[in-house]
Amino acid sequence: MHARWSFRALALAAALTATGPVWAQEIAIAIGSEPTTLDPQLRDDGGERAITDNIFETLLFRDADGTLRPSLAASMPVQVDETTWEVDLRDGVSFHNGEPFNADAAAFSVNRIIDPEFNSEQSSFFASITGATAVDGDTIHITTDGPDPILPARLYWMKMVPPGAADSEDFASNPVGTGPYQFVDWNRGSSIELAANPDYWGEAPSIQDVEFRFISEFGTRLSSLLSGETDLITNLLPEFVGQVPRAVAVSGLELPIVILNADDGPTADARVRQALNMAIDHEALAESLFAGYADVAQGQLMAPSFFGFNPDIPGYSYDPDRARELISEAGAEGAEIELVGTAGRWLKDREMIEVIASYWEDIGVQPNVRIFEFGEYLNRLFDRETRADAIFVVSSNELLDADRPLSAYYHLDGIGASNTDEEMANWIVEARSETDVDAREALYHQALERAYDEAYFAFLLNINDIYGTSERLQWEPRVDAKLLVSTMSVE
Repeated sequence: MHARWSFRALALAAALTATGPVWAQEIAIAIGSEPTTLDPQLRDDGGERAITDNIFETLLFRDADGTLRPSLAASMPVQVDETTWEVDLRDGVSFHNGEPFNADAAAFSVNRIIDPEFNSEQSSFFASITGATAVDGDTIHITTDGPDPILPARLYWMKMVPPGAADSEDFASNPVGTGPYQFVDWNRGSSIELAANPDYWGEAPSIQDVEFRFISEFGTRLSSLLSGETDLITNLLPEFVGQVPRAVAVSGLELPIVILNADDGPTADARVRQALNMAIDHEALAESLFAGYADVAQGQLMAPSFFGFNPDIPGYSYDPDRARELISEAGAEGAEIELVGTAGRWLKDREMIEVIASYWEDIGVQPNVRIFEFGEYLNRLFDRETRADAIFVVSSNELLDADRPLSAYYHLDGIGASNTDEEMANWIVEARSETDVDAREALYHQALERAYDEAYFAFLLNINDIYGTSERLQWEPRVDAKLLVSTMSVE
């Protein structure tokens, strides 16, 4: 159905559409972007994760409420000394192609993702890890560059890959994991199909086949759900919660921000960066776009539930008059500010970008909005050579710890950083290996306050995850936003 049809027309068409019966063991899920790869260690791509979370597994797992427990590990990791953790592995597990999951495979997976030549976009998740070695057939040692109190949380994010298949040229398009689902087919530009793994080591999933469809336009996603073509859609708009068969929401880990280039261009002046923050009416943004399903961010890329959150940072108040004064003081009236983003990947991403641009235009600068296809957007997000004056991103923090966002976006070497603040970087590194909880928290508070004062970002909102589902689908969303088909069932 055409994305420009009115939502009334969508609903009417859905009501009139006759759909054939759907086999109970089959479901279809609509996601907002096509994966750029199916190699689970290469990119930081939510579309990829939606698929590979079902194909690959990690040493540790989180329950729906966020509690860590063993998965491919037989038990929780044990710290041998200040920089070494021992992990015992589950026996009798094989990859989909028959390769054994053992200590060699686990050590290979760790060393592969931290290899600088591999250049993983997920490197900030594993910033402290220096390597892994097989101790025996089912035990590995993981080493860190200093004491790392959150090493177990890092292992929850690192997917295990088979050494043989991972070295093949087609691994990114023919993934092989240990998970409850195995890859079947990738219809480029349209969908990916998975099937239940008949030899899965754990509890057999009730859903036998799942199709992930790539639908970037919200209207088309909504239509697919209303017509019965899909059973689950992501990024349901708050204003349509009452119009789908079932809506489910959870307090999310996703925080939209705009990274501001502190080193080059008009945003190199801190007064301009501060003005861009003061120009945004955050309360209006939360209410008009999210209808109560978002909270104003408190001047940091952190949610209150994350370790290291600084409750003393006030956040930037809406003050367009002072913003105009700062722009004038900086001599930046009429300055062009390139604002880069993407559309369809996150809830109301395009709308947020457009509203932010209008706020900025109102204080006397000229935003140049550039919306890219998701793969090219990621290239621009993670390549410092092409970094724009301002780039919109929605960051998630599945580690629930300050190290993840600060390593990725605050530290000068972070994959999404646009500053060269050496002192702040030193605080972040020091905090990573600090085992005294109070001292570690104090270092994070210091870094967060510095970034707030310098306005390295335009701080925006904390948004909820909202999904629409069919009546037959039984599923509750998770705090980490994973779409684990093994936790779903149909009536």
